[in-house]
Amino acid sequence: MIREMIAILDFGSQYIQLIARRVREHNVYSRIFPARTPVAELSKLPLKGIILSGGPASVYEANAPRCDERIFDLGVPILGICYGMQLGCQMLGAEVIRAKSHEYGRATLAILDKSDLFAGLPDDTLVWASHGDQVANPGQGFVKLAQTKTCPWAAIRHAQKKFFGVQFHPEVSHTPKGSEILKNFLYGVCGCTGDWKMSDFVTETVQSIRRQVDDATVICGLSGGVDSSVTAALLHQAIGAQLVCILVDNGLLRRNERESIVSTFRDHFHMDLRVVDWSSQFLAALAGVTDPQQKRKIIGAEFIQAFKSEAGKIPNAKFLAQGTLYPDVIESGHKDGNPAANIKLHHNVGGLPAQLGFELVEPLRDLFKDEVRVVGEYLGLPDDIVWRHPFPGPGLGVRILGEVTPQRLEVLRAADEILIDEIKAAGLYPKISQALAVLVPVSTVGVMGDERSYESVIAIRAVDTTDFMTADFSRIPYEVLSTISSRIINEVRGVNRVVYDISSKPPATIEWE
Repeated sequence: MIREMIAILDFGSQYIQLIARRVREHNVYSRIFPARTPVAELSKLPLKGIILSGGPASVYEANAPRCDERIFDLGVPILGICYGMQLGCQMLGAEVIRAKSHEYGRATLAILDKSDLFAGLPDDTLVWASHGDQVANPGQGFVKLAQTKTCPWAAIRHAQKKFFGVQFHPEVSHTPKGSEILKNFLYGVCGCTGDWKMSDFVTETVQSIRRQVDDATVICGLSGGVDSSVTAALLHQAIGAQLVCILVDNGLLRRNERESIVSTFRDHFHMDLRVVDWSSQFLAALAGVTDPQQKRKIIGAEFIQAFKSEAGKIPNAKFLAQGTLYPDVIESGHKDGNPAANIKLHHNVGGLPAQLGFELVEPLRDLFKDEVRVVGEYLGLPDDIVWRHPFPGPGLGVRILGEVTPQRLEVLRAADEILIDEIKAAGLYPKISQALAVLVPVSTVGVMGDERSYESVIAIRAVDTTDFMTADFSRIPYEVLSTISSRIINEVRGVNRVVYDISSKPPATIEWE
């Protein structure tokens, strides 16, 4: 049961998920809604406040996104960020113009009023600005809270309507005091109590699962990743022996992965875990296929067949549990019924339930990844599962560029194991968000011993990120990279060159396929 909520209206901000996560970091539940969500729908929620996100549009454009103008009648405080500030001010009678001097990047904010939004902050602070428009003539009812060198109304308040606006991004790390500003809004302005706690989430979710499934059996596809593992642990706590987990060995797992999953969930947690070895079928279907999207489709289709082969043997199975997360819901085009761009074909959301005929149980669909890890720790899952780096649904199949063969899989498994072993030995694994090895379909000339070689290339990819929407390459020390390279070339037969990927996301993605 959500007792208090901050609604975030999305005007196309690239930081929309980051805003939601920043609010939750202060123990306040947040949820993203389309900009045009009717006030009648918002009024049914336990709202403590609303945030209007930024966005790329200008308020004076003909098709600029807008929200229901009755939003101010809800009586809850509203914070507008960049475009959200401009729109809110315009709706309340202010004039918004194209600024003579655009602000992009760091700016110094001079704070003039510390009575609410900026309580406890210094007189001057750095903020991250990104705007071409700004409020020029706010009119009566507005109070100036802060300014910058080129933006006279950088923060504003409308006393009667409980509207606040900031012409910068408090949610990004480049605004050092941004977290304090958001906390002031949540607690000092909205009066939140901070009731969004993972211990409460677990208790309430367990009760919700029991109500939903009653005495039926629930099937859970278990991969050993964070999401499916926490889903399984939650369900096991809720319904015990009514849970049956299925691990599909697609032949694309990492070295010893199957054995590790069985040891953790069957032997340690005593779950009913069924293993379906479908590796030969997967590899046969992938033979000769080099197109990345075609590989994903084949892997997805074979997974359904493998899953169905075991699911059909389980009596009284009416529900399918999935480790769907809130970003999955948004990115898979299901954000509160609005279409969104599909980047990948292997998200949890959609596809599988329709083909299997089960009702869905998705206990994590309101959570972000960092919150899932907290739940995993609370449930007692081992650290190597809770803090495991993300691993794609199609497994090593999308880390082998070109055709997937048993021989190439063994090369990549060996290189991947060395990579992970060495970054763990160097104490870097918890600091790196995701690390992976890629087998490149290129052979290069080398000299091994006294003989000329013509063998494969392994690319190493490691990134640092907070939200996986943007990422930068990890600055792994040269001596660690040297050890990784030497071990792979010396120990993995068929590899004579190792390269390190130093591209960021965007423009590159984290995975290579």
